[in-house]
Amino acid sequence: MYPALRTTVLTASLALTVAVSSPDPVQAQTYQIDCAILLCLAGGWPGSAPCARARAEFIRRITPWPVEPPLQIWRCPMGASFGGAASPSPMERLYDIAFREPQENARPTPAEAVPGLILAQAQEQADIDISGDAFDFVRSIRVYHIQFSQHQNRDGDCIRSDSTRLGSYGTQGDYGWARSSVAAVPEASDLAVPEHCGSYSWRSVFVDWRDHAGNYGSEEVRY
Repeated sequence: MYPALRTTVLTASLALTVAVSSPDPVQAQTYQIDCAILLCLAGGWPGSAPCARARAEFIRRITPWPVEPPLQIWRCPMGASFGGAASPSPMERLYDIAFREPQENARPTPAEAVPGLILAQAQEQADIDISGDAFDFVRSIRVYHIQFSQHQNRDGDCIRSDSTRLGSYGTQGDYGWARSSVAAVPEASDLAVPEHCGSYSWRSVFVDWRDHAGNYGSEEVRY
């Protein structure tokens, strides 16, 4: 299964751009958004209307509040079966779910309260085994919730506050948060802590990822 997925997902950009360039207005609102995010992210966010909506939802989820997992893979029923004599390929199955099947089985995202903010977590996982290399692009997604400030007090001491946290995906697509720091934030972020203890404050949510071909991408939302 996964060799086929590895091969076909590399053509996702072309397939999605051509096949859904003129989607039916009603059908366009009924696709499984997380299957669309999965396919469009893997294919490098190709230029199509469904992928534009998928990317917008991906970014909306990291826009406070709450800060949600940008890809909720447990909402994409990749193990779904289809009738008919011919067995569809993994790409065909995902395409059918993403762009042709109504969202009837979407489940709410559980949330865990964190002092001062809400960071949504999820122990739910993909409904198939995604531990292989073909799904490394899912585990490449990192979400940094950055809360940092510093100033120098009257005694000349540098007072710093760093509540940065990192959201990441487990082997099977489960999602959780861990403590981090501004030192771990990728250079693609607009975060720019002064070398010395100048007065500085920064709050944002930064997400980065690599698509199936290894190409790097990122977005940042300040608040």
